[in-house]
Amino acid sequence: MKKIALNICACVLLVVSWSCSTDRDDELGPVSFLEIKNFIYDGMQLYYLYKPDVPELANDFFESRDERNDFLNSFDTPESFFYNGLVAPVDRFSFITDDYRELERSFAGISKTSGIEYGLSLDRNDPNFAFAWVRYVLPDTPASEAGVERGMLFNSINGERLTTTANADGTYSLSARSRELLNLDTFSIDLAEFDANDDLQPTGESIALTQVEYTENPVFIAKTLTVNNRKIGYLMYNAYRRNFDVELNNAFAQFESDGIEDLVLDLRYNGGGSVETAIDLTSMITGQFNGQIITKQRWNPEIQAVLESENPESLIDRFDNTISNGNAINSLNLTRLFVIGTGSTASASELTITGLDPYIDVKTVGTTTVGKFQASITLYDSDDFTRNDKSLNPRHFYAIQPLVYTYENADGVVGPPTGISPDFELREDLSNLGILGESNEPLLSLALDQILGRSHAGKSRSGIKVEPFKSVENPGIDFQRMYIDQLPKALQNQRKL
Repeated sequence: MKKIALNICACVLLVVSWSCSTDRDDELGPVSFLEIKNFIYDGMQLYYLYKPDVPELANDFFESRDERNDFLNSFDTPESFFYNGLVAPVDRFSFITDDYRELERSFAGISKTSGIEYGLSLDRNDPNFAFAWVRYVLPDTPASEAGVERGMLFNSINGERLTTTANADGTYSLSARSRELLNLDTFSIDLAEFDANDDLQPTGESIALTQVEYTENPVFIAKTLTVNNRKIGYLMYNAYRRNFDVELNNAFAQFESDGIEDLVLDLRYNGGGSVETAIDLTSMITGQFNGQIITKQRWNPEIQAVLESENPESLIDRFDNTISNGNAINSLNLTRLFVIGTGSTASASELTITGLDPYIDVKTVGTTTVGKFQASITLYDSDDFTRNDKSLNPRHFYAIQPLVYTYENADGVVGPPTGISPDFELREDLSNLGILGESNEPLLSLALDQILGRSHAGKSRSGIKVEPFKSVENPGIDFQRMYIDQLPKALQNQRKL
């Protein structure tokens, strides 16, 4: 199989000089903004998946460069131009960043964090307020050292309530002030709990925290459970990151050594990541389908025509037998898989499910997934839109992450935009979240019930169900990502078709 190189190399990230990270805002005047907008337009006109749906991206839409510049200048900022001028209404996931170094670090799992990974929900009594609940705590972080635990709730930071703003469509977004509070370098979370009426009340307890630079290993839990004399692997995997492929492969080596008979893949908080890592993961789970088709890509009509003519194999992702560093994949040769998914499960996670579905019995547990079945790529302001091209514009750090292709699985099935519905439905319950990786944790317990053929007595219990609050941060950077790192060779070194 000819692999498209999809990894964001750790060595590239390490050589990024943060001494040059001075704020360039003062250097960006109207001319510079026009320069940035022209790069954005060129990239979107060439590669955007939904180009046919945006009239302004048609190759013959503008009669002159001046007319095009007038259109670009009608938007105040690169951000408003991107979102309001070029992104198609159907597109929920393309995004722009004013600092591609931050984006690259995010892809590698590097961030400033206190160690709390949290979800946000609206206060049921007043949607102008929100509260956070701790999903999990990263090891060896200020939060873990301070005793923060999964299931803790907080609705204030430094004594200030988390608030929302209403959107025109009737939904709510976290307020700018609350986003600022959640990103402070030092802060205190003010804990809360539900009373007998399921109303949130402060406990009077606060926990002081600091944010530190941290690299998160997405292989959060990998263990073998022995239940009713049956060995069952459990993997909680929280992001598809190329720089942790070795750790992922090692987890499967341990499963293989343990002789597991079934696997529960927990993707409940996994918003996606590298396409190539997703391909490798499907091969680790199986192994008996090497070289067969997992997905077939569909780009915009112009790009699709180029690839079909010059390199049709680049449109196909196949099961493989090596990871990015050339090491052999440790495969389990399973014929069935149980996946835990939720409304935070997206993108490369959904590719794993749909890609395997034609080959093995895949059962999902939890709630409906996001429904993102498109891949994106980072485009930079250079002649060939790559990061390392000598023509990379030194005057700014803007990059765009547009959707560039959708895909179908080997059976020709495209995932539904409404998400993958669970075979066995159970929503997380704030009154009974359980300990991740323990056999009595509700969602894992439900998966084990299906494996072992036992009834699930807890399925109908009442409790405080979590309705995720999705408009938290920039959705492109924080979640719902599936990306390729390089364009197929047939498309490289092109500025325009």
